[in-house]
Amino acid sequence: MTTAASTRIHPPSADELDAEERMSRAEIERLQLTRLQQTVRHAYANVPLYTRKFDDAGVHPDDIRTLADVERLPFTTKDDLRETYPFGMFAVPMEDVARIHASSGTTGRPTVVGYTRGDLDRWGSLVARSLRASGIRRGMKVHNAYGYGLFTGGLGAHAGIEALGATVIPMSGGQTARQVQLIRDFEPDAILCTPSYLLTIADAMVAQGIDPRSTSLRVAVLGAEPWTNEMRQELELRLGIDALDIYGLSEVMGPGVGNECLETKDGPHLWEDHFLPEVIDAETRAALPDGELGELVFTSLTKEAFPVIRYRTRDLTRLLPGTARPGMRRMEKVTGRNDDMIILRGVNLFPTQIEELVLGIEQLTPHFILELSKEGRMDTMTVRIERHPDLSVETCTSAAKVLAQRIKVFVGSTVAVQLEEPGTLPRSEGKYKRVYDLR
Repeated sequence: MTTAASTRIHPPSADELDAEERMSRAEIERLQLTRLQQTVRHAYANVPLYTRKFDDAGVHPDDIRTLADVERLPFTTKDDLRETYPFGMFAVPMEDVARIHASSGTTGRPTVVGYTRGDLDRWGSLVARSLRASGIRRGMKVHNAYGYGLFTGGLGAHAGIEALGATVIPMSGGQTARQVQLIRDFEPDAILCTPSYLLTIADAMVAQGIDPRSTSLRVAVLGAEPWTNEMRQELELRLGIDALDIYGLSEVMGPGVGNECLETKDGPHLWEDHFLPEVIDAETRAALPDGELGELVFTSLTKEAFPVIRYRTRDLTRLLPGTARPGMRRMEKVTGRNDDMIILRGVNLFPTQIEELVLGIEQLTPHFILELSKEGRMDTMTVRIERHPDLSVETCTSAAKVLAQRIKVFVGSTVAVQLEEPGTLPRSEGKYKRVYDLR
C-alpha cells in the first residue's frame, strides 16, 4: 500500500486553472457587476418576496450601477426562506427545476433550495475547482463520506468529483467500521467529510489496530462545520495527510462556494466569479471593510432557480486579499456562528475557542462536549472530555486542571472540566454536536 508520507500531493499548475481563477481583481469586479445586475433583475422579476422587499426599500434593479450599490439592497434571512416554504423563492417554473435539496429544519420547516440543469452543472464545476485547488486530480480515487440525500454535501461533492474526472466512492456518512474497511480495500487518494467525522474514522482505525498514517489517503477536504487550525494540525499529524477547508452552505449553493488552496492553506478563496461576498456588523447591519471581523453575507451571481440577494449566513469571518488566487478574495476560516455563540455569565465564547485550547494540551484527547446548566440563578458550563487511554488518570487530571486555567485566562470565564473514560462520549457520524444546553 502506498503511504501518505511517501507521495505528497501537489497544487495545480497555472495552466490547469479555470480562466476565471487567473483573472485580475479588476477583471473579476467587472464580471461581478455584470452578473450582479443580471441576478438582481432576475430576482426582482420572478420572486415575489424580492419584488416586495425591493419596493419596500425603495430600490429598483436599474439603481445597481456599481458593486457598492449592493448595499442598497435588502438582506435575505433564513426566516424569509421559511416564510416562503416550500417553493416561494424559486425564480423559474417548476418544470425547469432539475433537483430540490433541503436543510434540516429545527423549527419544523426546513429551508428548501432548487437547481436548474445549468445550476447543477455550475455547482459541479465549482466543486471540481475546489477539489483541484486541494491537489486532487483526474484519475485519483475519492472516498466521499458526506451524507447523501436532501443534505447538499453528499450529492454536491459527488458531482464535483465526477466533473473533475476523479473516481468517486459514494460511501456517505455513518457505518464507521465499513468506512475503515473500504479505505483499506479501495485505497482512495482523498477523503471528503466533516473534520469531526474524520477524527472518528481515525479513532476507529486505531481501535482495529491500524496505523492511520499507513493508509493510502493523502488529502482530506473537510467542511460543513467550523474547525480550527489546531484541528487541522491534529488530523494532518494523525493521518499523514494534507487537510483543506471547503466552504459552502445550502442556501447559497452547497459545498464549493470557496476552498483553501494547497499551496497556502490560509483560508478558503471564494469563487467570486459566482458569488459576491460582504462582511457586516451583525448588530448595525453596516458593511465592514475587508480585514474586519463580522457576519458573512452572500449574493449569488449565476444561480437561476434560487437566486439569493445579500443572504445573512450567520458565519463569523473576515475578508482578506487573495494569495494563491490573487484575483479572488479569501475568507478567514470560520470559527463560529452568531447562533453558536455561548453567553456565559456575560462572556461570549465559541466552541472552537475551547477546541483550540484542548488541542494545545497533548495529554488530553480532542473528544469533548460542552454542557450548559444552572446552579440557582447562575449559568455554568462543564467541559466533559475523555482522558487519554495511554496515560494515567493522575496525568490526565493534571491536564484537565491546566485546561480549566487556560479557559479562565484566554476566554475569560470559569468552567468545570470533567474527565470521562475513553470511548464514552458520542462520536461524530457527520456534523458533530458539541453543545448540550440543559438550562
